[in-house]
Amino acid sequence: MPGEPGEAPVAFLDSVDSTNAEALRRARAGDRGPLWIAAAEQTAGRGRRGRSWVSPPGNLHASLLLTDPAPAAAAPQLAFVAGLAVHDACVALAPGLAAGLALKWPNDVLCRGAKIAGILIEGEGEPVTVAIGIGVNCRHHPAAAEHPATDFAEQGTAVAVGALLAALRRAMAERLFQWDRGAGFAAIRAGWLARAGGIGRPIRVRLAEREASGRFEAIDETGRLILRRGDGRCEIITAGEVFPALEGTPPAAPGLTAAGPDAPLRR
Repeated sequence: MPGEPGEAPVAFLDSVDSTNAEALRRARAGDRGPLWIAAAEQTAGRGRRGRSWVSPPGNLHASLLLTDPAPAAAAPQLAFVAGLAVHDACVALAPGLAAGLALKWPNDVLCRGAKIAGILIEGEGEPVTVAIGIGVNCRHHPAAAEHPATDFAEQGTAVAVGALLAALRRAMAERLFQWDRGAGFAAIRAGWLARAGGIGRPIRVRLAEREASGRFEAIDETGRLILRRGDGRCEIITAGEVFPALEGTPPAAPGLTAAGPDAPLRR
């Protein structure tokens, strides 16, 4: 068991292309972290699948650099660790919105069903160097997005970036300590499920070459999404994008059976 959790130091920048890119550049130059990179704005912020991430001043843009945070097999669990930490920090700064905050698989935070925070984890090298990029919409959000977005100001709550970063640093240190390089993922998983949105509801999951639909059953012991299809069978999904089901989508078949080891694995 590691020592007591400690908050990583912060390097503040007025402007940067991407806090993740800066974190990885510093790692290549020999910085092993843990280190937060925070910027007032990003000029080339990015989200999952290479999408741009709107990054104006007034929102939180930060990345945590970690070196060898866990064995390679456990490193993807950091999406859930980070999601919980962001949720913790948002609840701490906006307690009046706590009931409307929820986690969306695998790495977004929603407020009343709209995206208010996103997480992008990038890694390289051996042992792996990881940049955990976090964007939180405090005062601005994109008007046109595939998934509806919002910000704290629109929700009637003033959240200062500095205070949110301080809360995030504390929460991340505590959640990393709980995770314990993967040994504590069962507790992380339980905490994530307790805050997850959409469990038991129909969803669509966009995969690399197709789209799957069914009911969001849970996440398994490694964090993969369990999708209950209309024929009653479970599909285990490692990576994809989750959306609400389209109107008119047939409901998933009732009943609950465990996903077996022969369940199909989709990437």
